[in-house]
Amino acid sequence: MSEILMNREQIMEVIPHRDPFLLIDEIIELETGVRVKARKHIREDEFWFKGHFPAYPVTPGVLIIEMLAQAGAVCILSKPEYKDRIALFGGIDKAKFRKQVLPGDTLDLEVEIIRQRGPVGTGKAVATVNGRRAVACEITFVVTDSNKDE
Repeated sequence: MSEILMNREQIMEVIPHRDPFLLIDEIIELETGVRVKARKHIREDEFWFKGHFPAYPVTPGVLIIEMLAQAGAVCILSKPEYKDRIALFGGIDKAKFRKQVLPGDTLDLEVEIIRQRGPVGTGKAVATVNGRRAVACEITFVVTDSNKDE
């Protein structure tokens, strides 16, 4: 098991997400502005399982993409020049869903920043369970001030 670099409280010092929408549990590797590895432990009591689906609980793919985006946000917003900023979606491309993610699974979330120009960039993102790819996509982000109307 990898060492934990950041727990939920430390993650909340970097990104603005809070319960029930803070969807990552720990950061296990971080090369600020370059790449990140995070984890999400999928518990039976996750809020989405109440309706998706009660008789067959499966984590929605779009929430896994959000988990990847939050991990990527930690990577970018850890840069000193982006302190107290937020990262918004600019786009989601090449999304592929390959494996169902169920209660009891641990998702390993990896994001590598492949392009960045100013506040806009793209991350290559992969979520795996026990080494098996569950979701892969490219996420475009825009870093902005949290108090702007855009």
